Amino acid sequence: MMMKTSFLQILMASTLSVGLCHAQIAEDFKPSSLNQPGQEYPMVNSQGYARFKILAPAADSVRVSLGLGGKGGTKLAKAEDGSWMGTTEGPMDEGFHYYNVKIDGGKFNDPGALNFYGSVRWESGIEIPAKDQDFYALKNVPHGNVQQVLFPSPSTGTSRRAFVYTPPGYEKGKDKYPVLYLQHGWGEDETAWMNQGRANLIMDNLIAEGKIKPFIIVNTYGMTNEVKFGKIREFKIEPFQTVLINELIPYVDANFRTMANKDNRAMAGLSMGGMETKTITLNNPDVFAYYGLLSGGLYAPADIKDKSKVKLIFLSCGSKERPDGVKKATEELKAAGFNAVSYVSEGTAHEFQTWRRSLYQLAPLLFKK
Repeated sequence: MMMKTSFLQILMASTLSVGLCHAQIAEDFKPSSLNQPGQEYPMVNSQGYARFKILAPAADSVRVSLGLGGKGGTKLAKAEDGSWMGTTEGPMDEGFHYYNVKIDGGKFNDPGALNFYGSVRWESGIEIPAKDQDFYALKNVPHGNVQQVLFPSPSTGTSRRAFVYTPPGYEKGKDKYPVLYLQHGWGEDETAWMNQGRANLIMDNLIAEGKIKPFIIVNTYGMTNEVKFGKIREFKIEPFQTVLINELIPYVDANFRTMANKDNRAMAGLSMGGMETKTITLNNPDVFAYYGLLSGGLYAPADIKDKSKVKLIFLSCGSKERPDGVKKATEELKAAGFNAVSYVSEGTAHEFQTWRRSLYQLAPLLFKK
């Protein structure tokens, strides 16, 4: 016989359900690895939840906005001591995330976290430990150097900045090296790949394990932030193309021991940097032989007039983006006779864990004889 359910039973079941839901969050929170020295918050737990604490005793509302551009968010609750605390509703994707704090509608950075340039401003950063974080971990292996250079740019009337990674042993040796020109995305700048992306550590570890032929990496500002987000179609490639092709590459070849030819030169970029990569490589088929688009569009066989000049096309994205498009484009390139490789980062979206993993997959494919 079916019994009627009382209101009290429903209320008890609902309360139990909520309690179980909250009980599922493991209380093993630890300070994020990207915190300011001595700062306890923000914290992350073993499941990927993030917990924030902001001291703002006079505030009426505090929210943490996560991700590039700071969309969405986590509402914080006020405590008696004037601090505000809150935990994300669910686990976050593994890897690096930008965020900012909204206090009574104003946008601020978290004083507990280090800052990283993204969203056309310095944003707070948080790191969710990844299962595969070993490949970009700081290890006791020989390390390369990352140096800032200022190169002359007659086309822009100033000196421009680039960061150059040279492999371990470069300073003491006489060998010449291939070069990868690696571009950031919209909202970011030339600091992104070494800071958020940990490109230098990825290279150090791959070289130490004997998995790649050592090469130089160059990062420079792609002039992408001259247009507002959402108006990317208005971006004109010509100014940056002039800086890269006519000014930066000659400077690098003149001041570093490079193999200064097409077959030892690659270009890759993430997101809008991928768009730059596609346009510039197609416009300059005699400059680069290796192409990489990381969540940054696709190549079609018809795009490339002389496939004999292209040694590799690498396409990647996160599984939460549009992986079917990347896979389909790669198959079409292969069918047309190109050396094309696709990679999909499992469980990530348009974010740096996707691009760290992509670089890790791309690097061993570059500059093979």
